Amino acid sequence: MDAKIFKAYDIRGIYPTEINEEAAYKIGRAYVEFLGAKNIVIGCDIRESSPALFEELKKGITDAGANVYDLGLATTPMLYFASGKLDVDGGIILTASHNPGEYNGMKLCRKNAVPVGENSGMLDVKEIVLKGEFKEVEQKGEMIEKDIKEEYFNHFASFMNLGDKKFKVVVDCANAMGIMELEIYKRFSDNIELVTMYEDFDSSFPNHEANPLKTETLKDLQEKVLAEKADLGIAYDGDADRVGFVNEKGEIIPMDITTALISKMILEKNSGATILYDLRSSMSVQEIIEENGGKPKPCRVGHALIKKQMREENAIFAGELSGHYYFQENFLAEAGSLPVIYLLNLMAETGKEISEIADNAIRYYHSGEINNEVSDKNQIIATLKEKYSDGEFNDLDGIKISFWNNEKGSRWWFNVRASNTEPVLRLNLEADNEKLMLEKREEILGIIQG
Repeated sequence: MDAKIFKAYDIRGIYPTEINEEAAYKIGRAYVEFLGAKNIVIGCDIRESSPALFEELKKGITDAGANVYDLGLATTPMLYFASGKLDVDGGIILTASHNPGEYNGMKLCRKNAVPVGENSGMLDVKEIVLKGEFKEVEQKGEMIEKDIKEEYFNHFASFMNLGDKKFKVVVDCANAMGIMELEIYKRFSDNIELVTMYEDFDSSFPNHEANPLKTETLKDLQEKVLAEKADLGIAYDGDADRVGFVNEKGEIIPMDITTALISKMILEKNSGATILYDLRSSMSVQEIIEENGGKPKPCRVGHALIKKQMREENAIFAGELSGHYYFQENFLAEAGSLPVIYLLNLMAETGKEISEIADNAIRYYHSGEINNEVSDKNQIIATLKEKYSDGEFNDLDGIKISFWNNEKGSRWWFNVRASNTEPVLRLNLEADNEKLMLEKREEILGIIQG
């Protein structure tokens, strides 16, 4: 086992050199000790290494004296749902999300999907695992098979409201866990003509990486939407806790714009509610939340941090630039198919194509996230702070310096943040006109790359 498998927000590594059966067993034992748990719910994805790791994870939990509620194959949102619906102290989903097939890992949560991350227990679990001295227990736990799927599908299907409207949708499952989410759409065969892509489980992910954040993985979906003359294209990531969209013209809908569109729908019934948006998002998102009677609050990047802030701010929804969307309907955690349901409801309510709806929310020119390998992240950030010291400064996550109070035509902002896992700085920049965006993008990149 490699200690580096313990990341800021989850556990992840290559099987079997970094994460293996011994690690799975010890993590199971350590997590029970950390929580003082009596019951733990667990699920897994379809990776080749998952069955062996899953068995040792179960053994570790029961040897530590806790009962296991075994969901079997499950998406990450299903695990979060189960953590709130069942009488458990916490949950573990065995998955490596969008990573290639040789990887595996785990995401940990307490009851009600409260995340366990770097500053909320992950380091404690790591310490117990590495020490390897576990408490003796008088009685081992029991194994209890639990099927949550029907309740899960019924819960989220209840939010679909299409009236008599009919839509043709293409879903790219990427040979991964999104296949399980198809059941929701199949329940609406009178309204939804469903076209599926890569709907067979295959842990080698032969068609493309299960990661809609990488635009190149959406190429097949874009082509299929055009060929089928579909109304919407949907792409899940590996464990179905992220989703990306393609409009009827085969164009990618920016993930922050999806946050704005979902916010609009949510605020129709929750005026005055607090909604969090990833601080890298377009200014359009903040404006649309305000225009629809909401209270927008910026948030840091990372699911554990966002869920914590949602509870502190009493927020009912949050959207992240990576395609994570967090809902009170799933205990403030990701709900992979609920963003799809909200967009379809919005199309049904307005009678408009999704391209028109999304284009009306795109008001400014955003660079997208640009990654740069650097040798001294701190020095570059210090240089940027000094050069742009006349802007409005925010250090919520990395640095965000804004000149949005300038006259119209010269408004812009940028955010530079360091990766938690790589020697990389990530740049996001936006301006109220394309010329300024391109000019400032090259200016900032010149400093970072120079």
